[in-house]
Amino acid sequence: MTAAHQFRVKVYVAMNTVFDDRELDQAVNLAWQLYGIGIDALIIQDMGLLECDLPPIPLHASTQVNNRTPPKVAFLEKVGFQQVVLARELSLAEIREIRATTSVSLEFFVHGALCVSYSGQCYISEVMAGRSANRGECAQFCRHRYTLRDDHGTVLARDRYLLSLKDLDLSASLSDLIAAGIDSFKIEGRLKDQNYVKNVTAYYRRALDEIIDRDEGLTRASSGSCSFSFVPDPARSFSRGHTDYFLQKKRNRPGAIDSPKSLGMELGRVIVAERQYFTLATGETVGNGDGLCFFDLAGNLTGMKVNRVAAGRIYPKDAVIPPPGTTVYRNADTAFARLLAASELCRTLALQLDLREAVDGLLLHIIDEDGVTSETRLKVEKETARQPGSAALQAARQLKKSGGTIFAVEGVTADLGAEAFFPAAAYNELRRRALAHHEGVRLSSYPRQHVELQVSDVPWPETEVSYLDNIANRKAEDFYRRHGVREIDSATLRAEMVAGCALMTTRYCIKAQLGICPKEKKRSGGEPVMPLTLSDNTGDYNLEFDCRRCGMIVRKSIKRI
Repeated sequence: MTAAHQFRVKVYVAMNTVFDDRELDQAVNLAWQLYGIGIDALIIQDMGLLECDLPPIPLHASTQVNNRTPPKVAFLEKVGFQQVVLARELSLAEIREIRATTSVSLEFFVHGALCVSYSGQCYISEVMAGRSANRGECAQFCRHRYTLRDDHGTVLARDRYLLSLKDLDLSASLSDLIAAGIDSFKIEGRLKDQNYVKNVTAYYRRALDEIIDRDEGLTRASSGSCSFSFVPDPARSFSRGHTDYFLQKKRNRPGAIDSPKSLGMELGRVIVAERQYFTLATGETVGNGDGLCFFDLAGNLTGMKVNRVAAGRIYPKDAVIPPPGTTVYRNADTAFARLLAASELCRTLALQLDLREAVDGLLLHIIDEDGVTSETRLKVEKETARQPGSAALQAARQLKKSGGTIFAVEGVTADLGAEAFFPAAAYNELRRRALAHHEGVRLSSYPRQHVELQVSDVPWPETEVSYLDNIANRKAEDFYRRHGVREIDSATLRAEMVAGCALMTTRYCIKAQLGICPKEKKRSGGEPVMPLTLSDNTGDYNLEFDCRRCGMIVRKSIKRI
C-alpha cells in the first residue's frame, strides 16, 4: 500500500463474487479491514453488499455485473457506483453511446485472456461441474476440445478448441478508447507471473505516456516517471495470439481454436530439417533453453526445449524436428526472462531542492512534482571555507545523490555564504533525513476519497430479474425490491438456472469463426442444417444463433449424439 500511495497509485481490491447469506457478514467485515489498511476502492458484483453497512469507500461495478448497455450503466451510477468496468465485447460505437448518457468513470479491459461468455453470464462450469464461475471456481469449459455437427450429424469441425479465444490486445486502439470516453484501462492478469506483469504493464505505460505527451488535455492518473532496462514486448510473454475482439467491427474471427495454450512469438518457417537439428528463416536470435512449439501434421501443438544453437542450427533437447515449411513459435524466451528478472525499481519522483543556512546549521526545503513540500533541519557547525564560494557547488553535488530511493533530484539551489563550509558528511546526512521525511509527508498528504453510500430507489432498468442477475442472498433480493422489482425468489431463480439456462451467452460466433456465417460469403458446400451441436467428453451442447445482433447461446442438449 505504501509503495503505491507514494506515487499516488490507487489500490483496488476485487470482491467480485456472489455471496450466500452466511458469507455476507464476513464480506462486510473484510471490506472494513481493507478500508482500515487504506485501499482506495472495492470492485464488487453482488448487489446485496449495497444493502449492508459498508465503509465509506468508493465502489466499482465489476465487469461481472454485465455492464453493456446505457440504461444498466446509468442505473449503476445512480445507485452509487463511482466507476463501472464495461463488458469486453463492446465496440467503440457502443462505448460512445454509454459515455453520452452517463458521467460515471468508465474502465475497459485492454489486454489479457478473454472469457468467451459475457462476464457474469457463464454457468456451464456450475451446471456441469458444480464449480461456479461467479464464485471464482471456473472449470474453463471454454478451453475444452469440441466436435461440431449439424442436425444431420455432418461433422463441421472435429476435436478443435471451438470456444477458446485469443488474448485481447487493444494497444493500437488506446487513443480511440480515450476519445470514446474511457477513463482508465484494465489488464487481465489472473495466474500470470511477475515477469508477465512487468512486461505488459511497461508496454502499456510507454504507449500511454506517448499519447499523453502529445495531448495537453490528458494527465497521468499517478505520479513519477518510468524507465526500463528492457524493451517491453507482450509477444515475448504468455500469448495465445492477439485480437482486438469486437472493438472495431462486429464480425471477425477471434478464436484460438487450434490450441488454448501459449504460442508466444512467431519466429518463422523451417528451412532445413535434419535428424538432430533444423534451421529457421527468422530475424530473431534463438538461445539455449528457449521453449519452441509448432503444430504437427495432425494439427496438435508440439513443444520442444532448445538444447543448443550453433551456426544458425537449432538442436532440440529431445530431437523433435519440425518438417520444412512449418511455422515455429517461441513461448519461452530465456534471454528476455533474465532481463525481466533483473529489472528493478523503474519509477521515480522528481524533486527540486533548496538549501539555505540556518542559525544553527542547514535548512533543506523540498518540493516535488505534485507540489508536496517539506523542510528538514540539521544542526551542524559552520566552518570557514579554504576555497571561498565553493560551498554551493559541493552542496549540489552531494544533495543530488538520490540513488536507492524513489526520488530523482532534478535541481538544487544553495544559498550559502561565500565563506561558509560544511563537511560532505553533513550534506549526506541532511539528504538522507530529508528524503525519508519527505516520503512520510507524501504518505500523510495522500488524497484519499471517502464516499458515503446514499440509499436510493432508482428504478431497475428491467421489469423483472432472472438467474442472469446472479441473486444469491436475501440482501440482494432486498436491493432489487427497493428498486422496483416485485417478484424475486433467489431459490426459484437458481432452480431455473440449473434446469435449462443459457450456459453461455456470447458475442463470439462459431459460424463466423469457421467461415459459415450466412451474412458472409456462402461456402461452396452449402449451409449446414440447423441446429448445430457441440460435443465433448462432458456432453452435448446445442447452439442458438441471434444473427440479427450477432450473438450465440450455448445450452445443454436434451439428447446425446
